Amino acid sequence: MKRILTAIVLIAAVVALVFFGPLWSISLFAAVCAGLAAYEYRALAHEKSVYIPLWWIILSIAILFALTLPGVPRELDLPAYALLTFILFTWSGFRAPLNRVLLDTALGLFALVYVAYPLTLLPLIKAHEDGTGLLLFLFVCVWAGDIFALYIGKNFGKRKLAPSLSPNKTWEGSIASVIGSVGCGMALYYLGERLALTRDFTALHITTPAWQMVLLAILLNVAAQLGDLLESAIKRGAGVKDSGTLLPGHGGILDRIDALLLAAPVLWYVLLLKDWQGLFR
Repeated sequence: MKRILTAIVLIAAVVALVFFGPLWSISLFAAVCAGLAAYEYRALAHEKSVYIPLWWIILSIAILFALTLPGVPRELDLPAYALLTFILFTWSGFRAPLNRVLLDTALGLFALVYVAYPLTLLPLIKAHEDGTGLLLFLFVCVWAGDIFALYIGKNFGKRKLAPSLSPNKTWEGSIASVIGSVGCGMALYYLGERLALTRDFTALHITTPAWQMVLLAILLNVAAQLGDLLESAIKRGAGVKDSGTLLPGHGGILDRIDALLLAAPVLWYVLLLKDWQGLFR
């Protein structure tokens, strides 16, 4: 029951924010989630005697999300990541034991690439053409895939998907996850089309052909499942079951957004390819 109630509250909050929140509020919400998830990631790194300064994580996330604000050139992203890495490298070089300098710096940078960067893409997707519909499509594909995988895999799953990473995941649950993402994602897509035609409500409308959205739903689901498995690999390497205890019935923030951390970049890369090459037009 805790898991269901927590999921309902989170889903309602995210949907309301995507629909009614200004762009800065989405950036702020994503930044808070990134900060909490990075804090949990930091604790996992500490399990392996790797120390990432908390002040550096807060500073880095603040800078990276500031770069998502309207009018800030996207060309500043790479210099910002490089500068933040050099700051951490310098700090570790003078403060950490020499046998830990490389690990502290490398895992600190990975925290930005793995946790912070994907969440900085959420306000950018929202600001894109058809951003509201695309952002909700992303969330629906991730959520639906997770729900279908959980309940089908739990009740009908027999063949293990990746037992060394996640013993409870099965091929039956994985296939159901893809079907759930496609079914629920396309239901949202057609709802957006119908509302645009009959009610002149265009917030959910996505001006992309249906067959492309089916392919996108499959791609997002595969990325989401991979993200879930890879976070399990990190936790097993650190010797812990959950990344945290902040969300009742779900574990930590990182446990809840692990699928999104790979799915969001996939959606963003697809949008970049379409903008750059006129893909699928």
